[in-house]
Amino acid sequence: MTRTGYLILGWISLSLGVIGVFLPLMPTTVFMLIAAWAFSRSSERWHNWLLTHRRFGPLIRAWHEHHAMPRRAKRIALLTLAASYAFTASVFGPLSLAAIIGGLCVAGVALYIAHIPVLTREQELAQLANNAEG
Repeated sequence: MTRTGYLILGWISLSLGVIGVFLPLMPTTVFMLIAAWAFSRSSERWHNWLLTHRRFGPLIRAWHEHHAMPRRAKRIALLTLAASYAFTASVFGPLSLAAIIGGLCVAGVALYIAHIPVLTREQELAQLANNAEG
């Protein structure tokens, strides 16, 4: 893939991640991680912007540095998945094809998130210190 291809992938992933903030069942974090990866191969400027972003930067850095996520982010992700499934099941019916497929997807993502380690207090403090320095 060329530098331009990675840049396009980064922008598409970033756009999908932002859309995911507002739409149920649309992931945000995975697209932000893909965007960070693609920008790291195409644009130092956009990669640094994403890593230092007020909202997304700490989560991306936690993943890159520790392969972990903050406890609060984990709770929010799991609650959002549950709310998304509840919404889908209430609109289409709990035994509809949409609810069944959505439920399987939600269950898979929830299991994956449940297995991600939680940042330790020491890792969080180190990350806060790094944020204060940078």
